[in-house]
Amino acid sequence: MKSLLIVGFIALAYPITAQQREVMSNADSTLVIEKDARFDAVVDQQKKINLMHPVVPGYRVQIYFGGNRPKASETKLDFTSRYPEYPAYLTYQQPNYKVRVGDFRNRFDALQFMKKIQGEYPTTFVVPDDVKLPSIK
Repeated sequence: MKSLLIVGFIALAYPITAQQREVMSNADSTLVIEKDARFDAVVDQQKKINLMHPVVPGYRVQIYFGGNRPKASETKLDFTSRYPEYPAYLTYQQPNYKVRVGDFRNRFDALQFMKKIQGEYPTTFVVPDDVKLPSIK
């Protein structure tokens, strides 16, 4: 997002030299839309950035935290067998392993899911994390 703003500010700093003009009209009125040709370049650049780093700020539910790798792997496997529709991630941050689940765009959805699984995984809590972009169907 920052890179889009920076590119946008740079684009605005240069004098406008070429614009595309689109005219839409009907019987009552006419609408003229003028667009700088560099706008498409900025959008294309942001698309490339999104493809290289396809994550957004969001939330996950942490269901395990500890130094025991076999226990962390077992927890992840157990979760994926119970909830195959939710992704599970095992990460290592010295000296602990973490199992985080879900790719929630907002805290409310993460809290709802946490309440659903709290009986099975008693040490759950919601954590902010970079989550994968949802797939376009």
